[in-house]
Amino acid sequence: MKYVTTWKPRLGGSAAENEATAARLLELYSKWTPPSDITIHQFVIRVDGEGAFLVTESDDPAAAAREIAKFSPFLEYTLYPVLDVAEGAAVAAGAIEWRKSIT
Repeated sequence: MKYVTTWKPRLGGSAAENEATAARLLELYSKWTPPSDITIHQFVIRVDGEGAFLVTESDDPAAAAREIAKFSPFLEYTLYPVLDVAEGAAVAAGAIEWRKSIT
């Protein structure tokens, strides 16, 4: 299954506290390596500094949960299961045909 994961910083402290949190997050991230059971297709950071996007693939949803849990004190996540466009279009076409068959 492919996933698009988005996240943004969990801000809420003073500027000094947010800066310390960002420094700790970067320290942790510098020690992180992607697990072998997750394929990363794309990893991009928003230009405005308000988060990032990650396109991954894995057969084990617990793999994503394990990685998210490592950084969840610092980042607010949203995880979307996704399909490639061609596969999604085929699903939609099948649904249309099914609806047409009901009279």
